[in-house]
Amino acid sequence: MAGIFKATDILLAAQEVETRGEVFYNRLVETTTEPKLKDLFSFLAGEETKHREIFAKLYERVGEVELPAWAEEDEYVDYLKFLLDSHTLFRLGDVDHLKQFMGTAEEAIETAMGFEKDTILFFVEMQEFVPEGEKKYIKACIDEERSHLRLLAGMLRK
Repeated sequence: MAGIFKATDILLAAQEVETRGEVFYNRLVETTTEPKLKDLFSFLAGEETKHREIFAKLYERVGEVELPAWAEEDEYVDYLKFLLDSHTLFRLGDVDHLKQFMGTAEEAIETAMGFEKDTILFFVEMQEFVPEGEKKYIKACIDEERSHLRLLAGMLRK
């Protein structure tokens, strides 16, 4: 994702992360036969939708906030691009490719765990780019992503 120069660009990237998560989890709902996993993936798809909506509203409120000068240094912009490019659901391809995901239940859970971990890392970095009064929304999403990771890990141990 090239050319991240405003806080709103980062919020658009966060919306894309959540959209991909929603598509991925909905695909798992379609392909999973185990009822507990189907319920978990359905819940997680709804959570991704909720987070995407939070970031869309935040995007509207933040407007064209400029990033701090340190954030526009090539090294940091490259770092943010790397976080997105290496994100589990970005490595799997575009949204259409995610709709075709096939794997065992264990592979699906492990991929979902990678998605949640990568999302947490991106959101932690993203907090730096929104006004102080808006950080609580990102923190709440981070906390929820952590709980998703714990739920997925619990399913993997069963």
